[in-house]
Amino acid sequence: MEYREIGRTGMRVSNISFGASSLGGVFHSLKEADGVRAVHTAVDKGINFIDVSPYYGHLKAEIVLGKALKDIDRSRYYLSTKVGRYGKDGANTWDYSAQRAETSVYESMERLNVSYIDLINVHDIEFADLEQVCAETLPALTALRERGVVGHVGITNLTLSHLRYVIEHVPAGTVESILSFCHYCLNDNALTDYFDFFESHGVGIINASPFSMGLLTERGAPAWHPASPQLQNVCRRAADYCRSQGKSIEQLAVKYAVSNPRIATTLFSTTRSEAVEQNIRWAEEPFDEELYAEVRHILEPRFRDTWLNS
Repeated sequence: MEYREIGRTGMRVSNISFGASSLGGVFHSLKEADGVRAVHTAVDKGINFIDVSPYYGHLKAEIVLGKALKDIDRSRYYLSTKVGRYGKDGANTWDYSAQRAETSVYESMERLNVSYIDLINVHDIEFADLEQVCAETLPALTALRERGVVGHVGITNLTLSHLRYVIEHVPAGTVESILSFCHYCLNDNALTDYFDFFESHGVGIINASPFSMGLLTERGAPAWHPASPQLQNVCRRAADYCRSQGKSIEQLAVKYAVSNPRIATTLFSTTRSEAVEQNIRWAEEPFDEELYAEVRHILEPRFRDTWLNS
């Protein structure tokens, strides 16, 4: 397992890490025991960074993760969660106020069975008033950092320009990391345009969704996927080509995502221990440059196509 530092935080994390959204039944139904086993497998195999949110499964992911963490020594992992985006009774809700942010951190710690959060993030800032994020949400989190309740502060979003805006409009050192999803994968590498900016501000880079929320899988995108039919079509063709070569597009997608040393870690999510082990094996195998070149050619007509968050 390869370990890299997130920016200047001092946190050296595995280059592939565990995203706990699946523990909330976000993508598929789950048995809690399976989810708990998946977390234990990840840590036992060397993964030391776990990311979650109260939004995932509307609290369920944090609750299930908390059950798993009860049996794992706190020194074996770094824990990341979020504030700002929530849900109740099946409906999504948002609240980026300072008071709600602080309360949310303590609520998350209780659900997670921990007394300290290593990294606290403002979740999906494009749903917020960015001025409120800069003037209210982030100051509340930095105050918790100063009090030792949390270790580090970050922001997450789909729209990359929003990440840049916030970093430019808060005091230096406020934002220590960003979490971007679907912008460093086989069909979209837009995150690379921001590497120099983030690094110049000492901001670490966390990548998520190497499968582009299911686009880059043999099963294909789920019905709810926001990608255009044209993008879904070229991704299906790429998956078919990999299969024709006796390879897996998932394997290529994982290896591509974890191979860039400027990205601290890439998150994947599953409730299956077997899938945890498979993703780790894929991350450690050699990168197939020839297959990548062919897949990149297939994806070229819709390369960097994106969509609005929802």
